[in-house]
Amino acid sequence: MKTLYFECNMGAAGDMMMAALLELYPYPDQFLHTLNSLGIPGVNVKRTVVDKCGIKGTSIVVEIEGVEEESGLTYHAGDPHHELEGSNIHDHQHNLDHDYVTCKDFDGVHIPSMNYHEHVHGHSSSTMKTITELIDTLPISDSVKSHAKAVYDLIASAESHVHGVPVSEIHFHEVGTLDAVVDIVGVCLLLELLAPERIIISPICVGNGQVKTSHGILPVPAPATTYLLQGVPIYSGGVKGELCTPTGAALLKHFADSFSNMPVMQVTAVGYGMGKKDFKAVNCVRAFLGDCTASNTPEEQVVELCCNLDDMTPEALGFAMQILLDNGALDAFIIPIQMKKNRPAQMLVCMCNSDRAYEMAALMLKHTSTIGVRQSNFNRYVLESDIISVNTTFGDIRIKISTGYGLVRIKPEYDDVERCAKEHNVSFETVYQATLASKRGNLQM
Repeated sequence: MKTLYFECNMGAAGDMMMAALLELYPYPDQFLHTLNSLGIPGVNVKRTVVDKCGIKGTSIVVEIEGVEEESGLTYHAGDPHHELEGSNIHDHQHNLDHDYVTCKDFDGVHIPSMNYHEHVHGHSSSTMKTITELIDTLPISDSVKSHAKAVYDLIASAESHVHGVPVSEIHFHEVGTLDAVVDIVGVCLLLELLAPERIIISPICVGNGQVKTSHGILPVPAPATTYLLQGVPIYSGGVKGELCTPTGAALLKHFADSFSNMPVMQVTAVGYGMGKKDFKAVNCVRAFLGDCTASNTPEEQVVELCCNLDDMTPEALGFAMQILLDNGALDAFIIPIQMKKNRPAQMLVCMCNSDRAYEMAALMLKHTSTIGVRQSNFNRYVLESDIISVNTTFGDIRIKISTGYGLVRIKPEYDDVERCAKEHNVSFETVYQATLASKRGNLQM
């Protein structure tokens, strides 16, 4: 399976993601010509090769009306009087990520958001409607338009939630709009050209400390980013400052098929999308393109969640296990254990996909008496399975056929066999064997 893996050890921003993907595309200059020919007003996009920590990568430069966008100001935690460049430590555009919204006070009086670029360039602002109209006018495929608008919808919803205003009242400042449109459309275009079958995102480092915005000094990750990354595995890391921007978060969340550590894959290309600042660690998003199939059998990462229980009734514990299964757990089971003071107890175990770990852990905390849930990550090698239906003398019965690693496994579905056995007053084994015989007789292996 053609897989794209984003490594976000230094967070993510739109221009960094586009730069990383551009390194994977074999015709970067042709792509930039296409991007600059779309007709995004006043925009010119260039790429430069930069060196960070001895590693060469690509940096994206966006000019608006011939002026390269620059960063604003930020404060770091622990030193409130020290001004640092870059309201986002990554890219020129995303100091605007926190200045998207124009709010109203309770009396309906318009309170404009103070914006560095608006002050310098005198630009106006755009609503979601005008952004949508702009994207719709671009000579790109319907699929790219749909993805780009969906990413903007995520950002607008996050800003709406954070600022407590309807989406229709959110205003995106024009410079930020044009720059963000470049990032978002550029990423969507490159993903269409690269055409990965699966996109996996690493846990995202968001940074720590504080960031200065037009609304005041906010914690990192900023509220809009925090809202966007709900349900996504994140961590703060050791860098003070904002590592993941709302635009980067929205792109990752929209396109991610799953969030996990790097899977087993045969890598064919690696792209380095560089940020604007320098740190002890290389400041980049790294994109891996490759094949994740092993003998046509998928490998995936799964999470095992466990908690020890010695004070729940069997009925309550069985109910909790069923809740996990009903909500999409891959499996859930109970293991007899012995706890401290030689008390007999049970361990509730839940297996789930990595992107569901937080949700499942929350269910375990809610429906059991535990005060803590342990997590372990595992690679899982699975056979590919299909369900078919075969006609037998006892009725139609579904069969699961699993293949891979040179193996073929055939198993009639229990519920169907049970139903037919009861309807015809015969043994379970009789229906089971008749189903296997019908499979062999009607279909070629």
